[in-house]
Amino acid sequence: MAWQNLILTAAREQVDALETRLLGAGALSVSVGDAGDVPVLEPAPGETPLWPENTLTALFEADVELAALASALSAEFALAAAPRTETVTDQDWERAWMADFQPMRFGARLWICPSWHTPPADDAVNLILDPGLAFGTGTHPTTALCLEWLDANPPCGALALDYGCGSGILSLAALKLGARHVWAVDIDPQALTATADNAARNAIPASNLYAVEPPELPPLTADLVMANILSGPLIELAPRLCQHLKPGGKLILSGILATQADAVRDAYNACIAHWEPRAERDGWVRLAGRRAEA
Repeated sequence: MAWQNLILTAAREQVDALETRLLGAGALSVSVGDAGDVPVLEPAPGETPLWPENTLTALFEADVELAALASALSAEFALAAAPRTETVTDQDWERAWMADFQPMRFGARLWICPSWHTPPADDAVNLILDPGLAFGTGTHPTTALCLEWLDANPPCGALALDYGCGSGILSLAALKLGARHVWAVDIDPQALTATADNAARNAIPASNLYAVEPPELPPLTADLVMANILSGPLIELAPRLCQHLKPGGKLILSGILATQADAVRDAYNACIAHWEPRAERDGWVRLAGRRAEA
């Protein structure tokens, strides 16, 4: 069986009304994507962000006549570009989606593997992690930079803090690489649920991982503090994260655009005595440093 897509480009304020019209005209589904190249990063819990210009892709059965609908929508919404159609051939959708996610290696021995793949190296450090709603599967440069650092600097016996844990990928990688305990912190309850679920899937004992919201974090000092969020929150959190970093402890910061790296580093200079050379990939930067010994 074949289907067809009707594809439109629309401004942010038109999306809701267009989606309603498309569903009312018989669309089986409507998906929204970025029509330009404007990243949306780390939305707040419950927030559904849109771009200034959006692409709406509406799926219809093959026998639906779309020419009249496309013409009507162009006139009604004064669309700048004419809608276009494309044929969608039948396929095994689940397998096609799964094929997009393959095992990935970070550093010398750390692998992130979807659950439907056999880990490629039995003697490696293998972390089973599936794509999900919570942020973080290792595909983004900010996460990859942190995972590579953890592989090169295994936190053996450390107490670690992962602030803004998302899927828990950094927390679980730290535990797999030898950390004793990790406190995983996030403002989104969905992220905490994903972290706990991913820990269970990887047979990590609940006694080694504490997934909590910020108010529940005790006044601990950690050997390793990790925060892969965004530059604005990183700067705001600097006093708090420094407070949780013990003398001689290590700090990893990511989610930072290259143009923002100096401002983030300056916010932490009060507690970091030595900075490693910054690592950069695709315009994103990882900062890593060590607090002075007492």
